[in-house]
Amino acid sequence: MFIQTESTPNPATLKFLPGETVIGVGTADFPTAEAGQSSPLAKRIFAVAGVTGVFLGNDFVTVTKSAETEWDHIKPAILGAIMEHFQSGQAAIDGAQPAAGGHAEHSGEDSEIVNQIKELLDTRVRPAVAQDGGDITFHGFDRGVVYLHMQGACAGCPSSTLTLKMGIENLLRHYIPEVVEVRPVAA
Repeated sequence: MFIQTESTPNPATLKFLPGETVIGVGTADFPTAEAGQSSPLAKRIFAVAGVTGVFLGNDFVTVTKSAETEWDHIKPAILGAIMEHFQSGQAAIDGAQPAAGGHAEHSGEDSEIVNQIKELLDTRVRPAVAQDGGDITFHGFDRGVVYLHMQGACAGCPSSTLTLKMGIENLLRHYIPEVVEVRPVAA
C-alpha cells in the first residue's frame, strides 16, 4: 500500500491519501482523542504522540499536530497507523456512518434561502476545501448572517478567515442578496 501525502494551507495539518475509500459518505471530524473513540482509524492515529486532530473524508485523512511537534518526527508513525488500519479490514468508523450532508437542519421562514446556501456550499465551496483536506458545513442563518462550521484542515488555518470573508461571503452575497455576512462557529 502506498499512501501519498499533501500539504494543506494550514501548516499544522497534512492530508494523507491512502488510495482507498476512507468513509463512503460524508465526513467525520475528531477534534480530540476522546471524540475519536468511535473510529478505529482515528484511535490508531491519536496513539501517535503530538496528534491533536483527525478528520476523515471520502478518500483522505487529514491529521493535525500540536505546535511543538515536527512533521518529520511523527509522519512515519502516522503512515504506519493508517497502513495498519487498512490492513486490519476494520471500518473507519464503528456503527452508523456520518450524515451525508453534514449541515445543520433549518426550518422556518428562511428555509428557501437556507436551501440555496446549502446548495452553493455543496456545489461550489465544499469540493474546493476538500482538496485542502477540510470541510465547511452550514450551522445557521439569522438576520442575514450565515454561520459556518470549519473542520479538518480548515479549522485553525491561518487563511480560513480570508477564505470565509473574501471567498465564501462574496460568493453567497453574489447569489443570495439576503446574505450580508458569514461568520465561523466553534464545534
